[in-house]
Amino acid sequence: MKLNLQFFAGMAATGTKIGHAASSEGPYTDIPGLLEVPEIGGDPEKIDTTTLTDTVKTSVPGVKDLGDLTFKFLYDTETFKKLNELKVKQSFRVTFPDKMTVTFDAIPNVKMGSTAVNSALTFTVGMSLQSAPEFGTAS
Repeated sequence: MKLNLQFFAGMAATGTKIGHAASSEGPYTDIPGLLEVPEIGGDPEKIDTTTLTDTVKTSVPGVKDLGDLTFKFLYDTETFKKLNELKVKQSFRVTFPDKMTVTFDAIPNVKMGSTAVNSALTFTVGMSLQSAPEFGTAS
């Protein structure tokens, strides 16, 4: 078997965006000022299957713990206020530069970021996931 190794230059995150909608049917409204996107996905918890006769610990995969997702934004009064008013489940879609998307339902929680001398104001939106993330492609 021949292994085809190619050099991949990678991709800049420039152009990544996030939008929200009342339902997954959309339309999605882009949220301006996105600075950081968290890891999206999860690792399964391990179910211990080690017996008293085993010499090494064994396990099988359990359910995935997706945790919460926290997105960071550059502070803008209007955007902060609008997102802070969203107190119910919303559909969110992250679109990457290559048009790959990930959609999920979540209940957002907005927090003002910490501040320091000579720094930009930021805020975060924590997402309490209400569905598993689904990866796809933007049309």
